Amino acid sequence: MRHIFWAGDSTVACNKFNTYPQTGIAQAFDRYTKEDVVIYNHAVNGRSTKSFIDESRLAVIYDEITKGDYLFIQFGHNDEKINDPTRYTKPHDDFIVNLGKFVNVARNKGAYPVFITSVERRLFDEKGNLKPSEHTEYVEGMKEAGEKFNVPVVDLFTMSRNFLEKTGDEASKKYYMNLAAGEADWAPEGKIDNSHLKYEGALLYAGMIAKGLSELDEPYRSLVIDNLALAKYLDIETNG
Repeated sequence: MRHIFWAGDSTVACNKFNTYPQTGIAQAFDRYTKEDVVIYNHAVNGRSTKSFIDESRLAVIYDEITKGDYLFIQFGHNDEKINDPTRYTKPHDDFIVNLGKFVNVARNKGAYPVFITSVERRLFDEKGNLKPSEHTEYVEGMKEAGEKFNVPVVDLFTMSRNFLEKTGDEASKKYYMNLAAGEADWAPEGKIDNSHLKYEGALLYAGMIAKGLSELDEPYRSLVIDNLALAKYLDIETNG
Protein backbone atom coordinates (compact mmCIF):
# COMPACT_ATOMS: atom_id res chain seq x y z
CA MET A 1 0.00 0.00 0.00
CA ARG A 2 1.02 3.59 -0.66
CA HIS A 3 0.13 6.29 1.88
CA ILE A 4 -0.64 9.98 1.43
CA PHE A 5 -0.28 12.14 4.53
CA TRP A 6 -2.13 15.43 4.07
CA ALA A 7 -1.27 18.58 6.06
CA GLY A 8 -3.49 21.62 5.67
CA ASP A 9 -6.39 23.74 6.88
CA SER A 10 -10.20 23.61 6.91
CA THR A 11 -10.51 23.55 3.12
CA VAL A 12 -8.84 20.12 3.28
CA ALA A 13 -9.89 18.79 6.71
CA CYS A 14 -12.30 15.95 7.41
CA ASN A 15 -15.81 17.02 8.45
CA LYS A 16 -18.29 15.05 10.56
CA PHE A 17 -22.07 14.88 10.31
CA ASN A 18 -22.54 17.96 12.52
CA THR A 19 -21.09 20.25 9.82
CA TYR A 20 -22.59 18.45 6.81
CA PRO A 21 -22.62 19.29 3.89
CA GLN A 22 -19.20 20.90 4.41
CA THR A 23 -16.55 18.63 2.95
CA GLY A 24 -12.77 18.91 2.87
CA ILE A 25 -10.89 18.31 -0.36
CA ALA A 26 -8.93 15.41 1.13
CA GLN A 27 -12.22 13.70 2.00
CA ALA A 28 -13.08 13.47 -1.70
CA PHE A 29 -9.61 12.77 -3.06
CA ASP A 30 -9.80 9.00 -2.76
CA ARG A 31 -12.39 9.06 -5.57
CA TYR A 32 -9.42 9.68 -7.87
CA THR A 33 -6.69 7.47 -6.42
CA LYS A 34 -5.61 3.97 -7.35
CA GLU A 35 -6.86 1.12 -5.17
CA ASP A 36 -3.52 0.72 -3.36
CA VAL A 37 -3.51 4.33 -2.05
CA VAL A 38 -4.57 5.18 1.52
CA ILE A 39 -5.02 8.78 2.74
CA TYR A 40 -4.23 9.94 6.26
CA ASN A 41 -5.78 13.38 6.63
CA HIS A 42 -3.98 15.47 9.27
CA ALA A 43 -5.49 18.79 8.13
CA VAL A 44 -7.18 20.84 10.89
CA ASN A 45 -9.47 23.85 10.73
CA GLY A 46 -7.84 27.23 11.16
CA ARG A 47 -4.22 26.13 10.93
CA SER A 48 -1.39 27.87 9.14
CA THR A 49 2.09 26.51 8.55
CA LYS A 50 3.15 28.22 11.77
CA SER A 51 0.37 26.98 14.06
CA PHE A 52 0.46 23.48 12.54
CA ILE A 53 4.15 23.23 13.44
CA ASP A 54 3.82 24.98 16.82
CA GLU A 55 1.09 22.55 17.89
CA SER A 56 3.42 19.59 17.10
CA ARG A 57 1.12 18.34 14.36
CA LEU A 58 4.03 18.05 11.95
CA ALA A 59 5.88 16.04 14.60
CA VAL A 60 3.02 13.52 14.60
CA ILE A 61 3.37 13.12 10.85
CA TYR A 62 7.12 12.65 11.26
CA ASP A 63 6.49 9.78 13.67
CA GLU A 64 4.08 8.04 11.30
CA ILE A 65 5.30 8.67 7.76
CA THR A 66 7.65 6.09 6.22
CA LYS A 67 9.77 5.49 3.15
CA GLY A 68 7.82 5.67 -0.09
CA ASP A 69 4.90 7.62 1.41
CA TYR A 70 3.74 11.05 0.23
CA LEU A 71 3.26 14.32 2.12
CA PHE A 72 0.73 16.71 0.55
CA ILE A 73 1.27 20.24 1.91
CA GLN A 74 -1.61 22.68 1.38
CA PHE A 75 -1.55 25.99 3.27
CA GLY A 76 -2.09 29.70 2.69
CA HIS A 77 -5.57 30.70 3.88
CA ASN A 78 -4.57 31.15 7.52
CA ASP A 79 -0.97 32.22 6.98
CA GLU A 80 -2.61 35.42 5.70
CA LYS A 81 -4.10 36.31 9.11
CA ILE A 82 -1.91 39.35 9.74
CA ASN A 83 -3.74 40.28 12.96
CA ASP A 84 -3.11 36.86 14.51
CA PRO A 85 0.54 36.36 15.54
CA THR A 86 -0.11 32.68 16.31
CA ARG A 87 -0.84 32.03 12.63
CA TYR A 88 0.54 34.82 10.45
CA THR A 89 3.59 34.30 8.26
CA LYS A 90 5.20 36.58 5.70
CA PRO A 91 4.62 35.06 2.26
CA HIS A 92 8.17 35.38 0.96
CA ASP A 93 9.91 34.83 4.29
CA ASP A 94 8.85 32.56 7.15
CA PHE A 95 6.09 30.98 5.05
CA ILE A 96 8.81 29.58 2.80
CA VAL A 97 10.96 28.62 5.80
CA ASN A 98 8.04 26.72 7.30
CA LEU A 99 7.29 24.94 4.05
CA GLY A 100 10.90 23.80 4.07
CA LYS A 101 10.32 22.15 7.46
CA PHE A 102 7.51 20.06 5.96
CA VAL A 103 9.81 19.07 3.12
CA ASN A 104 12.52 18.04 5.57
CA VAL A 105 10.09 15.81 7.47
CA ALA A 106 9.16 14.00 4.26
CA ARG A 107 12.66 13.60 2.91
CA ASN A 108 14.24 12.63 6.22
CA LYS A 109 11.86 9.66 6.25
CA GLY A 110 12.27 8.81 2.56
CA ALA A 111 8.84 10.18 1.58
CA TYR A 112 7.85 12.42 -1.33
CA PRO A 113 6.62 16.00 -0.64
CA VAL A 114 4.09 17.82 -2.83
CA PHE A 115 3.02 21.47 -2.53
CA ILE A 116 -0.62 22.34 -3.32
CA THR A 117 -1.61 26.00 -3.61
CA SER A 118 -4.75 27.27 -1.84
CA VAL A 119 -8.17 26.88 -3.38
CA GLU A 120 -9.63 30.23 -4.41
CA ARG A 121 -12.49 31.88 -2.54
CA ARG A 122 -15.73 32.47 -4.44
CA LEU A 123 -15.86 36.27 -4.24
CA PHE A 124 -17.55 38.20 -7.06
CA ASP A 125 -18.24 41.93 -7.35
CA GLU A 126 -21.60 43.54 -8.11
CA LYS A 127 -20.93 43.25 -11.86
CA GLY A 128 -20.38 39.51 -11.60
CA ASN A 129 -16.62 39.65 -11.99
CA LEU A 130 -14.33 37.57 -9.82
CA LYS A 131 -12.55 39.87 -7.38
CA PRO A 132 -8.75 40.11 -7.16
CA SER A 133 -7.45 37.33 -4.98
CA GLU A 134 -6.27 37.57 -1.38
CA HIS A 135 -4.05 34.52 -1.90
CA THR A 136 -1.68 35.72 -4.62
CA GLU A 137 1.42 36.39 -2.52
CA TYR A 138 1.14 33.04 -0.74
CA VAL A 139 0.68 31.23 -4.03
CA GLU A 140 3.83 32.90 -5.29
CA GLY A 141 5.59 32.08 -2.02
CA MET A 142 4.70 28.41 -2.39
CA LYS A 143 5.99 28.40 -5.97
CA GLU A 144 9.22 30.01 -4.75
CA ALA A 145 9.47 27.27 -2.14
CA GLY A 146 8.90 24.67 -4.84
CA GLU A 147 11.88 25.99 -6.77
CA LYS A 148 14.04 26.40 -3.68
CA PHE A 149 13.42 22.90 -2.34
CA ASN A 150 12.88 21.16 -5.70
CA VAL A 151 9.34 20.11 -4.80
CA PRO A 152 6.54 19.73 -7.38
CA VAL A 153 3.70 22.25 -7.09
CA VAL A 154 0.10 21.45 -8.00
CA ASP A 155 -1.41 24.87 -8.68
CA LEU A 156 -4.97 24.39 -7.42
CA PHE A 157 -5.28 28.14 -6.96
CA THR A 158 -4.99 28.87 -10.68
CA MET A 159 -7.21 25.95 -11.69
CA SER A 160 -9.93 26.89 -9.20
CA ARG A 161 -9.78 30.57 -10.11
CA ASN A 162 -10.06 29.75 -13.82
CA PHE A 163 -13.06 27.56 -13.04
CA LEU A 164 -14.80 30.32 -11.08
CA GLU A 165 -14.18 32.88 -13.82
CA LYS A 166 -15.59 30.50 -16.44
CA THR A 167 -18.55 29.33 -14.37
CA GLY A 168 -19.61 32.71 -12.97
CA ASP A 169 -21.21 33.93 -9.77
CA GLU A 170 -24.58 32.21 -9.73
CA ALA A 171 -23.60 28.82 -11.17
CA SER A 172 -20.62 28.45 -8.84
CA LYS A 173 -22.64 28.89 -5.64
CA LYS A 174 -23.56 25.20 -5.40
CA TYR A 175 -19.92 24.21 -4.88
CA TYR A 176 -19.40 26.36 -1.78
CA MET A 177 -21.01 26.42 1.67
CA ASN A 178 -23.79 28.85 0.92
CA LEU A 179 -26.82 27.41 2.70
CA ALA A 180 -30.46 28.41 2.45
CA ALA A 181 -32.50 28.70 5.64
CA GLY A 182 -33.39 25.22 6.84
CA GLU A 183 -30.95 23.45 4.51
CA ALA A 184 -28.83 22.29 7.46
CA ASP A 185 -30.10 21.65 10.99
CA TRP A 186 -27.03 23.26 12.54
CA ALA A 187 -27.50 26.48 10.54
CA PRO A 188 -31.30 27.04 10.67
CA GLU A 189 -31.04 30.64 9.44
CA GLY A 190 -28.79 29.70 6.55
CA LYS A 191 -25.14 30.52 5.97
CA ILE A 192 -22.96 32.51 3.58
CA ASP A 193 -19.52 30.94 3.22
CA ASN A 194 -17.47 31.37 0.06
CA SER A 195 -14.31 29.72 1.40
CA HIS A 196 -15.43 26.23 2.43
CA LEU A 197 -16.85 23.59 0.15
CA LYS A 198 -19.84 21.35 -0.20
CA TYR A 199 -19.23 17.79 -1.38
CA GLU A 200 -19.64 18.91 -5.01
CA GLY A 201 -16.89 21.48 -4.59
CA ALA A 202 -14.55 19.16 -2.73
CA LEU A 203 -14.99 16.52 -5.43
CA LEU A 204 -14.39 19.05 -8.19
CA TYR A 205 -11.23 20.51 -6.68
CA ALA A 206 -9.89 17.13 -5.61
CA GLY A 207 -10.17 16.18 -9.26
CA MET A 208 -8.14 19.21 -10.23
CA ILE A 209 -5.40 18.12 -7.84
CA ALA A 210 -5.54 14.65 -9.36
CA LYS A 211 -5.20 16.21 -12.80
CA GLY A 212 -2.16 18.14 -11.61
CA LEU A 213 -0.57 14.96 -10.26
CA SER A 214 -1.30 13.10 -13.49
CA GLU A 215 0.83 15.65 -15.32
CA LEU A 216 3.88 15.08 -13.10
CA ASP A 217 6.54 12.44 -13.53
CA GLU A 218 6.72 9.37 -11.34
CA PRO A 219 6.33 8.60 -8.52
CA TYR A 220 3.37 11.00 -8.54
CA ARG A 221 1.24 10.34 -11.60
CA SER A 222 0.57 6.69 -10.77
CA LEU A 223 -1.23 7.72 -7.56
CA VAL A 224 -4.32 8.68 -9.55
CA ILE A 225 -6.58 7.12 -12.16
CA ASP A 226 -5.39 7.32 -15.75
CA ASN A 227 -5.50 10.67 -17.47
CA LEU A 228 -8.18 9.78 -20.03
CA ALA A 229 -10.60 8.57 -17.35
CA LEU A 230 -9.84 11.66 -15.27
CA ALA A 231 -10.44 13.98 -18.21
CA LYS A 232 -13.76 12.29 -19.03
CA TYR A 233 -14.96 12.60 -15.43
CA LEU A 234 -13.96 16.24 -15.11
CA ASP A 235 -15.09 17.12 -18.65
CA ILE A 236 -11.69 18.56 -19.47
CA GLU A 237 -9.32 18.17 -22.38
CA THR A 238 -6.16 16.13 -22.07
CA ASN A 239 -3.01 15.71 -24.08
CA GLY A 240 -2.77 12.06 -23.02
